[in-house]
Amino acid sequence: MSASMTLVIGTKRYSSWSLRPWLAARMANVDFDEILIALRQPETKAEILRHSPSGKVPCLIHGEVTVWDSLAICEYLAELHPTLWPEGREARAVARAVSAEMHSGFPNLRNTCSMDICALTPLAEVPPEVQTEIDRIQALWNDCRARFGAKAGGPFLFGRFSVADAMYAPVVSRFTTFAIAMDPVSRAYCEAIWSLAPMQDWKQAAED
Repeated sequence: MSASMTLVIGTKRYSSWSLRPWLAARMANVDFDEILIALRQPETKAEILRHSPSGKVPCLIHGEVTVWDSLAICEYLAELHPTLWPEGREARAVARAVSAEMHSGFPNLRNTCSMDICALTPLAEVPPEVQTEIDRIQALWNDCRARFGAKAGGPFLFGRFSVADAMYAPVVSRFTTFAIAMDPVSRAYCEAIWSLAPMQDWKQAAED
C-alpha cells in the first residue's frame, strides 16, 4: 500500500497513548503526517471525531484503512515493518504479552502518576498500591532484559527497539517526572529510552 499515512494524536505533554504509536513509527522510519489535537478543550471531542470513530486519540489513517487504539496501531505498523517485533517465536510472544499487560494494566500508576513529560514533581510518598505496580514493571523489565535483551544485544527489552518499548515509553516519562526509585537494570533501560532522538523530539515539541 503506497497511500500516505496520517497519525492523529493529542497534546504531546499529556497524551501517553499518542506517544506509543508515534514513537514506534519514528523508530521504524515510517513517513507519516501528523494531526495534533489539543486535549482538555471544549472542542476536543468534536475535533477527534472528525478523524477517529472511537472519539479518542491516537488514530492512524492509511489510505482507506483507519486504525484506532495505540496497540492496534502498533500492530498495524509492525505488519508493514516486521522488525518492530523481536525475532524468535518466544521473544515475540513475550513481547506481545508485556505490551498487552501495559495496555490493560497498572491503573493505580496511571491515576497517581499521570504523564506530564515536561514536569518534575517527585512524589513525597508512593502509595502501596502504586508501589506494587512499579515493582511489577521493574521485575518485568529485568526479566525481559535477562532473557532476551542482553542476549540479543542492544539496550532495549528485546535487544533492538520493539513495540514493547514503545508501549513502556510513557512509563519511562512517568518514572522520570515523579522521580521513582529504580534498580540498576531498570534505570539503564529508562536512560536508553529517554535518550532516543525521537523521545527528545517529542519532549521538545511538548515544551514549545
